[in-house]
Amino acid sequence: MLNKIWGSFFFVAFLVAMGRWLLQGDYEVWAAMVAAAFDMAKTGFEIALGLTGVMCLWLGIMKLGEKGGAVDLLAKAFGPLLRRLFPDIPEGHPAMGSIVMNMAANMLGLDNAATPLGLKAMGELQELNPEKDTATNDQILFLVINTSAVTLIPITIFVYRAQLGAADPTDVFIPLIIATYCSTMAGLVVTATVQRLQLLDSVVMAYLGAMTLAVGSLVFYFSRLPREVMERQSSLISNFAIFGVIITFLFLAARRRVPLYETFVEGAKDGFKVAVAIIPYLVAMLVAIGVFRASGALDWLLAGVRWGVDGMGIDSRWVDGLPTILMRPLSGSGARGMMLETMTAMGPDSFAGRLVSVIQGSTETTFYVLAVYFGSVGIRNTRHAVGCGLAADLAGAIAAIFVTYFFFG
Repeated sequence: MLNKIWGSFFFVAFLVAMGRWLLQGDYEVWAAMVAAAFDMAKTGFEIALGLTGVMCLWLGIMKLGEKGGAVDLLAKAFGPLLRRLFPDIPEGHPAMGSIVMNMAANMLGLDNAATPLGLKAMGELQELNPEKDTATNDQILFLVINTSAVTLIPITIFVYRAQLGAADPTDVFIPLIIATYCSTMAGLVVTATVQRLQLLDSVVMAYLGAMTLAVGSLVFYFSRLPREVMERQSSLISNFAIFGVIITFLFLAARRRVPLYETFVEGAKDGFKVAVAIIPYLVAMLVAIGVFRASGALDWLLAGVRWGVDGMGIDSRWVDGLPTILMRPLSGSGARGMMLETMTAMGPDSFAGRLVSVIQGSTETTFYVLAVYFGSVGIRNTRHAVGCGLAADLAGAIAAIFVTYFFFG
């Protein structure tokens, strides 16, 4: 599946560029596509290079967590749920702890912490994989959860809106939480259906119910705070959580008389290896996306959709958010650029400006996560991972459109 999608980016881009050249006399399209290919190759390497230090840091900290017993404690707390969602992971396996830590980091919006933790979990799941080039059910479910992870504190969205002059940068908070929660539940349900997991189990329902209550409580609490207080407390919680994890792991490791420095360095060496292994996969995906965008294929698609929506007599305001919707699964930086461009052109407090803000925070970048996570362990056959991840993206986008109309329409 991934081979076909990757190749399609180039073939579609070529056909669109041929049309622009022969029909419109646009000779510059080829230069733009070639420049995009080289720029994206450079960007892919720079992203992986920039990730190296963070990978070393967090895999070193995670090694201390393993030796100190912190990961075991978390795995036991969430063990009943994880054993039902990831039935092929043996009890007590370190992958359980890494999965829990990754989920917690994603919920707090700690991207720098979530990615290395997720890569560590994927590597540990790969140890259990009998066919090293084919994704297992557990790896696919873990990836889908990452691509649709609930973010309780979307502080970066608020910062972008504030920089562009929004009267109340946090007014998208409740719609954003609703949209991201819908995408997560959709991804879980679709993947569980394909894999025949039993979600109606009483233990699973109890955990999901408790999480729903926790999400609702946080939404209720933060929605009552003034903008300045909300941003300050969100930032405080995020940074306290990061440093709290570091101190807790160090304390538990020290209590077990684990050699702290040597253990950290041992884990950091693994982080360097993982970061280097990512580079070819990341460059391949970003180059394909860059060429597709530079060809103008996205512009043609958008114009066609708007024409069709208008022809059906449907409110087409949501089409202004379509570039962000389409780019979100493909490129995080591309989607962010689309979001900022829309808010700059139409205003952060316009319907489109609020819509793209909600879309941006509703899901993760599916193909980036897929390329990085599966690429780090050498998986080529992704099975139903792409379809389930895109189903979560679609649910998040639809939810974002509906809640934006409901709150701001």
